[in-house]
Amino acid sequence: MFAFRHVTVAAVLALSGAGFAFAQATPAKSAPAAKPAAAPAAGKGETVRIAFMDPLSGPFANVGQNQLKSWQYAAEHFSGKTPSGVKFEVVGFDNKNSPQESLNTLKAAIDQGFRYVAQGNGSGSGLAIEDAVAKYNERNPGKELIYFNYAAVDPAMTNEKCDYWHFRLDADTSMKMEALTSFMKDQPQVKKVYIIGQNYSHGQQVAKFFKDAIKRKRPDVQIVGEDLHPIGQVKDFSPYVAKIKQSGADTIVTGNWGQDLTLLVKAMNDAGLKTPMYTYYAGVTGTPTALAAGGDSEVYVVAYGHANHTGELGQMANEFHKKFNDDYYTFATYNGIQLLGAAIAKAGSSEPAKVAKALEGLSVKSFAGDVTMRASDHQLQQTMFITKWQKAKKGEYSVENTGYTFVPIKQLDPYVSSTPTSCQMKRPSAS
Repeated sequence: MFAFRHVTVAAVLALSGAGFAFAQATPAKSAPAAKPAAAPAAGKGETVRIAFMDPLSGPFANVGQNQLKSWQYAAEHFSGKTPSGVKFEVVGFDNKNSPQESLNTLKAAIDQGFRYVAQGNGSGSGLAIEDAVAKYNERNPGKELIYFNYAAVDPAMTNEKCDYWHFRLDADTSMKMEALTSFMKDQPQVKKVYIIGQNYSHGQQVAKFFKDAIKRKRPDVQIVGEDLHPIGQVKDFSPYVAKIKQSGADTIVTGNWGQDLTLLVKAMNDAGLKTPMYTYYAGVTGTPTALAAGGDSEVYVVAYGHANHTGELGQMANEFHKKFNDDYYTFATYNGIQLLGAAIAKAGSSEPAKVAKALEGLSVKSFAGDVTMRASDHQLQQTMFITKWQKAKKGEYSVENTGYTFVPIKQLDPYVSSTPTSCQMKRPSAS
């Protein structure tokens, strides 16, 4: 089974200078070695470097490669343009979608002088990085790191396992499910639901939070089936599709992403199954092409953005497509660079200890109203959207050049999906 276990605290205690015994990972792009040192006061001539750590090989490489390009594109776009005036550089490290490899890439990034880390694909890797950064910072005052989590959505990361040096840019699983079920409760055709997900924390939590939320909002809805499958291991989803068909479900709910959603959609196409599907990640690389191959289908996505934004973000998406012939959909890169630039300006320094303090409670204007980094748990509060898959009309963005798009059908203000936190944040004594 895929190695998505949470790495224990003991496994990361060695993350302290020369005591960190893991082998160095090979970065996807070379970066000059540098000693970790206190950054100077923020200035227009300074370049703030971010180490990106996600799968650049293996079954989820297509997603990781897209998101690395997205971080690099946002960094280039906003260099010199945020209030701080600093430039940004993003360098890719392949963590192979593994918690253990994530520790290797973190060691490599520290050795090369990085003070900022970005990761998102997989909460198992995210939890390992969150623990490791916390332990490293505790043992290396003055050389702290900040971890920007742009897509690992395990609620524990901003609840019982919250940490001062971790900032989540995405909405967590519970927040997305609050938004999704707030929409689903008003859909009378939703009566019998089949839940299918990846068998790790995210898939398990999608199922849990859906069942809890729908029971509160639509107690008449029946759960007619539930499956959790190994992540990144299933090559043929036809047995799962057969079970969905047999269950009589009129609705599918899934948190699957990457290859695991693409192959599920292909199996549904092969079986001629057109059951409406409510998803988190149908817009992620590969899945739109599979959806289009099956013709018209009823698919919904809950997310903090969509494919048809106007203004600056819409222009960025069009430029990204022209440059890479690929879709720009990880808008957490937009918010992440904006927040970092604003925090550096507020702190008057790019030193992570000062920037972390400046990030707490910070609000910036985003593509869908203000976003705020909640100080109590470092969970970004932001607008959510429900989008629907349909043929693109003139002027609408063609996702993956398919002739289809995701159109926003409901916008939910931040308070709708905001969920309480159990975080008891331990702050450095100087904060």
